[in-house]
Amino acid sequence: MPDPSLPSSDQVAQATATLAQVKDYLRTDPPASEVLPLLAGLLDEDTGIPILLGDVLRSAARLIAQQTSADTDEIRLIITGLREAAQEATDRHVLHWDVQRLSGYTFEPAGPPTAS
Repeated sequence: MPDPSLPSSDQVAQATATLAQVKDYLRTDPPASEVLPLLAGLLDEDTGIPILLGDVLRSAARLIAQQTSADTDEIRLIITGLREAAQEATDRHVLHWDVQRLSGYTFEPAGPPTAS
């Protein structure tokens, strides 16, 4: 395993900016044929957002538990919250199967955006 380097705050900001760009793009009602490859990458069962986010949250909980000098109810609640959120995120990894099943369908061209 390569020695991971500390990502900069700019790199993290770029990652979230890219997700925001995907969100904004999806709101333009693009063709599903363009959306499915994006979803496939975002929801990949091994490297997609649910798995990565779960791993990040679990690691953060572990580090806080190991490195905090305070053993308070508040710290325990935070650690528990991170671990629960990690499990919830990881549980969403099954969405990759939904995206794969969608690839077998034919979609109508996108119409004008609907008012919400």
